[in-house]
Amino acid sequence: MTAVSDALPPTPDPSLAAALAADLDAADFRSEPLRRLWGEEADDALGRGVREPLLRAIARDVGALATLGRFFALGMPQPIALVDQALPRLGFEGLIGLGLARLSDDEEDVTPSALIRPQSFVDADGIGEWWIASDLDELALGSALPADHVLGVGGASRTLAELIVPMPVARALDLGTGCGIQALLVARHAGEVIATDISARALAFAELNARLNGVSNVSFRQGSMFEPVADEAFDLIVSNPPFVITPRVDGVTAYEYRDGGLIGDALVEQFVQDVSAHLTPGGIAQLLGNWESRPTATGLERLESWIDPSLDAWVIQREELTPLGYAELWIRDGGTTPREDAFGRMLEAWLDDFAERDVTAIGFGYVLLRRPADPEPARLRRVETVSQPLSAPGRALRDGLDAHDSLADGIPHTLITAADVTEARHFMPGDDDPSVIELRQGGGFGRTVSVDSALAGFVGACDGELSVTQIVAALADLFDVPLVDLWNDLEPRIRRLVLDGFLVAG
Repeated sequence: MTAVSDALPPTPDPSLAAALAADLDAADFRSEPLRRLWGEEADDALGRGVREPLLRAIARDVGALATLGRFFALGMPQPIALVDQALPRLGFEGLIGLGLARLSDDEEDVTPSALIRPQSFVDADGIGEWWIASDLDELALGSALPADHVLGVGGASRTLAELIVPMPVARALDLGTGCGIQALLVARHAGEVIATDISARALAFAELNARLNGVSNVSFRQGSMFEPVADEAFDLIVSNPPFVITPRVDGVTAYEYRDGGLIGDALVEQFVQDVSAHLTPGGIAQLLGNWESRPTATGLERLESWIDPSLDAWVIQREELTPLGYAELWIRDGGTTPREDAFGRMLEAWLDDFAERDVTAIGFGYVLLRRPADPEPARLRRVETVSQPLSAPGRALRDGLDAHDSLADGIPHTLITAADVTEARHFMPGDDDPSVIELRQGGGFGRTVSVDSALAGFVGACDGELSVTQIVAALADLFDVPLVDLWNDLEPRIRRLVLDGFLVAG
């Protein structure tokens, strides 16, 4: 039988949550004070799953911050007296009342049932930090995770947080909220947020996290996919859904936080096909996902076929794995290593599952869908693979959508070269003219574009002083070519530079 976690109260007691928040604040239970307490090297080791250096650093420290660090950050039992000292308002009985702890069998220690860790964030309003409660991890449990494990803030959560297009909205939906981190982030710029999940345990954690951090504009509903919000529409929908492709066979644990219970990439397909009905005019949906390539179509081709033709779409594939590479990744993620007999059996199950559908590769990436406010302009259809590091991708996506809209009536009258664009020229030894000219983007998607002398000259002249027409006319005279021919050559490439953020409307 697959292990499951102890139940949390379905609704956290508001007074107990407030007392816990006050105690955490009084102890300065935050990232930087903890890092100073046990040292940077020990903190970095903890990030790699090694806690011994940290424990050595605070072995004799019985202060409130050290006690809370051992208890909440590491998930280690602590004596009742130390817990009561560190949490004077809440006390150990309040922790038990919140479902975050239990007494040890000898009733001398308090044993944590959950982790609480500080989580820093950066958005358009600046830098902040929250306390995020989640289930005990493998390090604290000393065993594999239960099937109903509620994950804290992981890599996928941080990725989606960086991708969210920064904009104020009236109503937002966080579908598959998990511990609630996306709902908290979106709530900073939304009038109302609905957070849904199929897991009652996840919703209990998400509501507790909202209360711990004083966020009051999020409400919680249980259900699968869009069922809890039938007939409702939103200005922003975000989702880090359980998209991991997992074989539905005995011996392979289906983790609620990552496995959607459907075959192959059907969960992503269902989201993409259903989301259109839940977007307001101008509304945006963003999600992470996997998609399978098969002999008949690549994963990106299959994904594009699921998208409602009335929507704008921007799909970015970040990586693509073979079935073997994908299976190894997620088997290890579940805590099973090649040294265990179960690893081989699980690997066979994964490979058999992919073979049944003739899967040749599995892509991972980001999907942005938008219902245009104006139904008339041409739809954005952008499907690409981007492997280089990204910088502030949420702003880059927003700027890309704005650029697409600005081109609806043609290229803007005046263009300005973006501040992060530089030019590189490569010469063969002895040559006076460059063999390669590149425009490089310092932020956003970090793109590099090869251009010729005419387009380089155009971009170099875009300082807001001259109109697009004036610059092209001057270049036609300089290169001694007919104006119409030069314009026909440059116009589609200028459009692309606007879309990619190298040029912005003046």
